[in-house]
Amino acid sequence: MTDPSSAGAAFAAGIGRRIRDLRTARGISLSELAQRARVGKATLSALEAGTRNPTVETLYAITAQLGVPLGALLPDPAARPAMPPLHGEAVSGELLETFHDGSWTTELYRLRIRPGRRQISPAHPSGVTEYLTVFQGTALVGPPDAPLVIPAGSHLSWTSDTPHLYATATPEEVHATLLIRHPHH
Repeated sequence: MTDPSSAGAAFAAGIGRRIRDLRTARGISLSELAQRARVGKATLSALEAGTRNPTVETLYAITAQLGVPLGALLPDPAARPAMPPLHGEAVSGELLETFHDGSWTTELYRLRIRPGRRQISPAHPSGVTEYLTVFQGTALVGPPDAPLVIPAGSHLSWTSDTPHLYATATPEEVHATLLIRHPHH
């Protein structure tokens, strides 16, 4: 059995390596990426060193500036043991599968939205679309100033190239799947 603390440390170290590799391949300094992603330089440095556990919001801010899907930072679902869920202010998600089909990358996540919290996800690159299917609970998603309600048994999609909200509309936790489609630029 794998020690959960060592698995978590290996997970964080892998994410850090992938951030650093993508950043250097694009010729972007650590300071420049931190500024563009609106993440503290010390935070980004700790993420790259694998000494800090990233939040979903931070990873999305970084991947948006690198022009890659979140899955580019995560281990391949088929080649890894159980990945620890990524956590944000309100959302916990687990990457289940990544599909590459021609000019698109599609990621499938299992998602939980905790009640009593709101999470603003940073804007994704142009052309990214999210598709949420709710199985339990009622979700509030989309534009923070005019969120849409998605009850259990329903689904919704929206262009996510602007900041967007994740919250619950009721005290019940939301269980859902999320597809995120990224065009190759």
